[in-house]
Amino acid sequence: MLAFAKEIIVDAGEILKHHFNSPLEIKTKSTNRDLVTQADIEAEKFIISAIQEQFPNHAILAEEHGEIGISDYIWLIDPIDGTTNFAHSHPMFCSVIALAYHNEIILTAIYDPLRDELFSSEYGKGAFLNDQPITVSSNFTLASSVLVTGFPYDRATNPKNNMKEFCKIMPQVQGIRRSGSAALDMCYIACGRLDGYWEFHLNPWDFAGGVLLVREAGGKISNVDGSNWSITSNNVIAANKELHQEILEVLNHD
Repeated sequence: MLAFAKEIIVDAGEILKHHFNSPLEIKTKSTNRDLVTQADIEAEKFIISAIQEQFPNHAILAEEHGEIGISDYIWLIDPIDGTTNFAHSHPMFCSVIALAYHNEIILTAIYDPLRDELFSSEYGKGAFLNDQPITVSSNFTLASSVLVTGFPYDRATNPKNNMKEFCKIMPQVQGIRRSGSAALDMCYIACGRLDGYWEFHLNPWDFAGGVLLVREAGGKISNVDGSNWSITSNNVIAANKELHQEILEVLNHD
């Protein structure tokens, strides 16, 4: 199933490359900041069709099409994680496929088509970038760390908009990045390019695949309050095991 996921996610990436830097039909969803393009729709339809042909009894949870079917196996799909970037021709986006069994993520494939980087993992078998093993960073102090985070679409009206947490941690770190793609943020944690990540108000298709990738790369995952992460969570801290505790303490310190 991982080989299948890797194959179709790369094919979906070709759809994105075809549309990138081309005129797009852009619509809004929940807010004026939450965008969808014809590339999202086309890539998602392709992935759904491929899954239904190969695994007709499996369920699907997709960003644009919602829930399809009922099964112990659920494929989570985000055709473009970073649609706002994509719509503005900013080259920071990816496609995501993850497979859950009994609500536990068992494999993931995340593809950055512009860099031709395919991140993949399978439960208990490690994490990989273009089939080469990857591990989280060994940077254990906040003062020398570069973190990454994001902010919700409704940040203007949502009191839990991550501004307070950002201001708490910013003075203590070397830097903070904001890429606009939760999945790529977690990929970069998994391969050691960045040291830690936290974010609120996420959907399962945004980051469930990244959770497995970070864990298989030797990192630690929890909810922002320190409780155990689950597929129904909407927030996360991801980092190496030592730095995770430091981030957790700062974010939850009054």
